[in-house]
Amino acid sequence: MSTSDKPVRHWFVTGASGGLGRHLVDHALRNGDRVTATARRQSALDDLAEAHGDRLTVETLDLTRPADVAAVVERTLRAGPVDIVVNNAGYAVVGAAEEMSVEQIRDQLEVLLLAPMLITRAFLRPMRDQGGGRIIQISSMGGQIAVPTHSAYHAGKWGLEGFSESVGREVADFDVHVTIVEPGGTRTGFASALRYTEETAAYRDNAVGRMRRQLEATGDDALPGDPAKLAAVIFGTTREPNPPRRLALGSDTYDAVHAALGERLAALESGKDLAASVAFTA
Repeated sequence: MSTSDKPVRHWFVTGASGGLGRHLVDHALRNGDRVTATARRQSALDDLAEAHGDRLTVETLDLTRPADVAAVVERTLRAGPVDIVVNNAGYAVVGAAEEMSVEQIRDQLEVLLLAPMLITRAFLRPMRDQGGGRIIQISSMGGQIAVPTHSAYHAGKWGLEGFSESVGREVADFDVHVTIVEPGGTRTGFASALRYTEETAAYRDNAVGRMRRQLEATGDDALPGDPAKLAAVIFGTTREPNPPRRLALGSDTYDAVHAALGERLAALESGKDLAASVAFTA
């Protein structure tokens, strides 16, 4: 079946002004689908709007404002059914947990966890009513591993993965599929958009300080992931009748997550007898 013979699907993509989000929007449009894309800067998508006309709708959205999220989702649903939701928007606060302000922690969790939860919930009933849909959660290898300086980021991504695992089991009977995507280091501009805490002397020379120096010296061009290739793979899963629950993308993701899961499994197995020891004695 050619692209023109396939049914036109409607995507809803957050964080579409650049990086992976923009590549996903572009890929969907070039394959004949419609997209509602959200961004903090609409002008970043002007070229795609000019090229694809009314198949692209762009909404300005600040994900730290739940009322704005609800309004944009409502407008999108009034325009017609949505087949594929991609919660892509994100950023990372870098620094020791002790150095982070309450506002930094709150904003990080609102963007990485609360907004995707609210958006996912808003689309579940319409997807059930229409007989199915796809929800794609852009997590990270940081949803399975943890490094110093990223505690708030990991809290958001690990939380998103737990939420998505649970929801995926809740809606499977309705042909609503939830896929968690775990990219590794990808050239999306993410590295240059890191937000750093104010550094304190206590953490300057320990693991936090060393990680901070490493991140400050690492540019996007040093990252191995190609966002266009990631977008093509993710798009491909939306054509599969039974898409994967998790999608690790990048050899760095595979290696890091494999090592972390191996360590956790070894630690769990070593505690088998201790785990059994807390049961009531017959």
